[in-house]
Amino acid sequence: MSEVEDYTGRTGRNETREEQLDRNWAELLQELRVLQTGVQILAGFLLTLPFQQRFEKLDDWEVGLYLTNVVIAALTTAFILLPVSVHRRLFRKRLKEMLVSSADTITKIALGGIALLSAGTAALVFDVAAGRSAGVMAGGALLGVMVVMLVFVPLRLNKRATGRILPAKDKE
Repeated sequence: MSEVEDYTGRTGRNETREEQLDRNWAELLQELRVLQTGVQILAGFLLTLPFQQRFEKLDDWEVGLYLTNVVIAALTTAFILLPVSVHRRLFRKRLKEMLVSSADTITKIALGGIALLSAGTAALVFDVAAGRSAGVMAGGALLGVMVVMLVFVPLRLNKRATGRILPAKDKE
């Protein structure tokens, strides 16, 4: 859920559980739209490469890295589309909480796919443009930065937010 909940499960908003789930679902859909654009751009870039003259000069490592990136792009696209498919299957079955919860998990997996895709694409570009060492270093460094940004920064922010809220709860 996007709101920091207090110990009673309240978010500080005057909304029913259904309204909260509807809002959370709308927020998740907006996040997926943003993710989809990024994946489409990277996938589009990757799909044009075989039609470039230099593509024939790629060595086996570069072709393997390229094909791995294409698979990651396709799988990440599938994960971004999955919440829509789940919504279609669960529509009008009064399972909104399950839908929002599963979409949250699926979106986190899609973020991981985007991190891998970004690092892999950078590794391929650096490998072709500046050599194998540069490619491995760029891919590894970018993956490390992405892990920090997508995992550790949110965890740290959550810890700081809950740290500020907990003392206030104890005083009540």
